[in-house]
Amino acid sequence: MSAPALKPTLPPRRLGIIGSIVGVLALMAAVLPHWVVPMVFPPPPADQVIVDTGHRIKDRLMARVKGIEYQAPKVEKSAGRSWSETASATAISLGLLAILLSVLSLVLREERLLAGVAAVLGTGAIAIEISFVMIGALILIAILYVVGNIIGLL
Repeated sequence: MSAPALKPTLPPRRLGIIGSIVGVLALMAAVLPHWVVPMVFPPPPADQVIVDTGHRIKDRLMARVKGIEYQAPKVEKSAGRSWSETASATAISLGLLAILLSVLSLVLREERLLAGVAAVLGTGAIAIEISFVMIGALILIAILYVVGNIIGLL
């Protein structure tokens, strides 16, 4: 009689697959809103923003000349900005969840490839969000530098 052949058992993949799906969702939440939100909720025209900024600067200077404290008008958040902030928080949260599932997958000795994919997707989503914030900060610094040069502060 021959011994029955043993089938090799594959390591479980459940957390790795879930982490990869969450990582893909995080990546989508990080990338898509930057193209979809401006199409659905278009930003105000540049000339309107420039005129509004000029009026606020003029009002601030007039308040300083008169010696009174400047009261900034209440600015409502646009729907597009609200959606962008929500998508950013969602992308970072899902990215962290994908990384957590990846670590749990490794701890429970699941397949390493799927755990690595989940970790890379989650890290990529977080990196994309941070890069958009850094690009925005650099643009803001450049605008402030140009305005400072025009006014003569720098």
